[in-house]
Amino acid sequence: MATFSKQLSFRWSDLDPNFHLRHSVYYDFGAQHRLEILEQLGLTLSVMQKEHVGPILFREECVFKREIKISDLITMQTKLSKMNADASRWSIVHELYRDDVLCAAITVDGAWMDTKLRKLATPTPQIVIDALNKIPKTTDFTIL
Repeated sequence: MATFSKQLSFRWSDLDPNFHLRHSVYYDFGAQHRLEILEQLGLTLSVMQKEHVGPILFREECVFKREIKISDLITMQTKLSKMNADASRWSIVHELYRDDVLCAAITVDGAWMDTKLRKLATPTPQIVIDALNKIPKTTDFTIL
């Protein structure tokens, strides 16, 4: 699999006063897509709850390149760009395209938290490590 891809559809409430996509909507789409990908890979919210592990973000950044309007057909592609060998830290990139034109790129840097201890943790359930390893990688993927 080369990438996780999703066609986006927009609502009236996703627009700002200039009639293009509101900045915070980009982040919402990225967060939703990350959870959908983990679910597809077997790392469901119930598994995370049972294993007492959850993803956290240190940084979330969007670079806006082209305006997106409500009628645009946009596809989001998601890939892993960096990861520690033990899968404890990672970076994910979401790219939003209209046809072949890059409209925005969202980059998130994250880690795993032990939800009982409320501290950063190296994931011990193999399902966490397996899920991250199955996410397609960027061409410049780096092991940290």
